[in-house]
Amino acid sequence: MTERLASHMLASALIKRAGQAGGFAMILNKGDAISGVILVQCLERGQKTGLFERVPDYEGGYRLLPCGPTNDSDPDAGNQYMARRLRSDHDLWLIELDIADAERFAAETIC
Repeated sequence: MTERLASHMLASALIKRAGQAGGFAMILNKGDAISGVILVQCLERGQKTGLFERVPDYEGGYRLLPCGPTNDSDPDAGNQYMARRLRSDHDLWLIELDIADAERFAAETIC
């Protein structure tokens, strides 16, 4: 059986590592400490670059997959998507990450 890290530990690691690398990360919604799903809103210099969800893969690990509306859609659509997700899943973690190449950085840290 593969052991996995708790969601609160992954969120803390992402925040700490981002700060050490000169970026910024903030928890927008604190979910279930043990098994909450993690969404990462990626930004680079304040500009949204995508919304990603940590999902299990078929090899026993995890990966980040894009979720929600695309970046070229209505700017408010992303906020509406996140609000719907939070209403339907109270255990959801929502983390904002502002750092260069945020998607790669998040994947290296929490997957």
